[in-house]
This record gives sequence, structure tokens and C-alpha cells, in this order.
Amino acid sequence: MKILFAIQGTGNGHLSRARDIYPELANYGDVDVLISGIQADVDVPFPVKYKLYGMSFIFGKKGGVDIWDTAKKLNLPQLIRDIRKLPVEDYDLVINDFEPVSAWACKLKKKPCISLSHQCAVLHPAAPKPASGDPMGRLVLKRYAPVTAAYGFHFKSFGDNMYTPVIRREIRELSPTTEDHYTVYLPAYSDETIVKHLSAFPNAYWEVFSKHNQQPFVQGNVSVKKIDNKAFVKSMASSIGVLCGAGFEGPAEAMYLGKKVLVIPMLTQYEQQCNAAGAAAMGATVIPTLDEKHYGTIRSWLVDGKPIHANYPDITAAIIALLMEQHAPKAALKEHVPVAELL
Repeated sequence: MKILFAIQGTGNGHLSRARDIYPELANYGDVDVLISGIQADVDVPFPVKYKLYGMSFIFGKKGGVDIWDTAKKLNLPQLIRDIRKLPVEDYDLVINDFEPVSAWACKLKKKPCISLSHQCAVLHPAAPKPASGDPMGRLVLKRYAPVTAAYGFHFKSFGDNMYTPVIRREIRELSPTTEDHYTVYLPAYSDETIVKHLSAFPNAYWEVFSKHNQQPFVQGNVSVKKIDNKAFVKSMASSIGVLCGAGFEGPAEAMYLGKKVLVIPMLTQYEQQCNAAGAAAMGATVIPTLDEKHYGTIRSWLVDGKPIHANYPDITAAIIALLMEQHAPKAALKEHVPVAELL
């Protein structure tokens, strides 16, 4: 069986999750990987057949997406060419993690496209939503990568075909400790803004992983480091708590490791607003922006915040088996264990 596994390359969560999903897919056939997007900082340990420009949202430095930079870097003619040229018809199965080129190629050629993503869980009617609606943001999320069937990941199973997060093996194999620092990853804020605000809490020591700076430096109680997966994982596993954007994998891993969690959703980013609502339902603290007016909440979190101990069993193999049972050619599944025996 020929499988196309298409992965969104904006942010790091999709590629982190793919590290554990890819080998499960490879148990069922030959897997070609497609990655589109230009905003990831994570390498993958498997071959990539298609590396496409795609359609990325560019992180700004003031708490949200940089709309102007995003527009400047959108190459619509290239996107259309890639959609038309991608040979999705050559594959028995197309698995999509919020990746637009393969999704629209499948739609154009009337081929099934199966979502295996967090975004499809966010769109589920039973998933937590922000108090203030965002019809345009929801529409963008829904139309960005159209699919014909969906299997989603969220902080907990809020509805049908929704599963707990894929926690990568390197996180599962850790033995968490509690040292004297907080781990920070806020890619939508500049280093200057982060240092300014975290310096207001001199009794806490902050290890900041920066998307904007390749030269590490220390200013008072704030240490700023360039993004490095191993260093970040080590810092998070030994931290008191994690301060991060309202992505999905980062907060989920922090909850799995038993850390207290403070999330700041990106401005005008509907998915992150939804994620913040979901994280709050798990016991995380949420503030809308990194700003002086929320210092009281940050201080309360530092003093009284409680660790979250999320039980996220390793069910990746079972989810892939279920997906295959429902969507793969039947002849390709004869030698595989029935999904009922894996759940």
C-alpha cells in the first residue's frame, strides 16, 4: 500500500507528533512524507519526499501573527502549481495533518483525504471554544485544509473520533524533576518584550527559548537561549512550570510531565483561542496577553499554581489501526492485528 503522509510545517507541534505517527503508518505500507511551510524549527528522523513552500502564518513579535509579513511571503502562484502537480492519485491513502497542498489536491481530484490532526478536533462541536466568537477565524480553520474524514487530538476526548495527545517517545521516557526554573516558549513575542515582563518577577528564574535570537544571553533572572529540541525538553522536564503560547503539543507535554502551566494565546488566532479554552478546562492558567495588567495573575500562578497531571496513554497504534480499518484498501490489512485487540 502506498501512503502519503502530509504534514503542516508551520510551528513545531505537527512535526513533533509526526515522529511517533510515521513509524506506525510505515507498518502498513510504503510512506511518502510531504511537508509544507516555512516556520518549523524541528528536524524529522525520516525521509521527506516532498518539501513544499505551502502557506505559512508568520509569527510576529507583538503577541500575534504578523499579517503583513504573512501576506508578503504568500506565494499564491507556487501554491496553485503545487496543488495541481501533486500526484495524490498515485496513493492508496492520503493522511493529512493540517497540510493545505495535499488537501486541496485531493479536493481538486476528488480523492479522499483523511485528517489526523489537532485542528479537526478544535472544530468539533463539543470542543471548548472561546467566550467571544470568531466566525472568520473559524472559517479559515475549516477551509485551510479540507478533508473527507477526521480523527482529532485534543487535551482530552471531548467528543467522537477525538483522542488524547500523541506524546512523543522522548517525552514519555523522561523522569521529570522539579528544579528552580520556569521554561518559556512564546514565539509570537520579541525577546525584549519577554525579558522586560519576566524581569518584573525577580524571585523566579526563567529559561526562555527564543525563535528570534541565535545568540544566547542572560539578563538578570532571565536566560534566553536559541531553540534546541534537546535543551528545551531537558528544561521543561526539570522545570517548576511552563509558560508558553496556546499551541497544542507544548501545553500537552507539560501537562503530561506534571507541570503547572500558564498559556498566552496568540492574538487574532482562533485556534489558539480555542486551545486556551481547552487548556483552562484541564486546569491551566490563561492570560490574554503578556502585559503589566496581567501581572497579578502571573504572580498568583507562580505562588499558588497547581501542577497538572494528565493521563495520556500511548494509543497511537490503536488510532492508526482504526483509521486503516475504516479507510485503507481491505487487501492491505490482512496481516494486521484487528483494532479491537489494540484498544
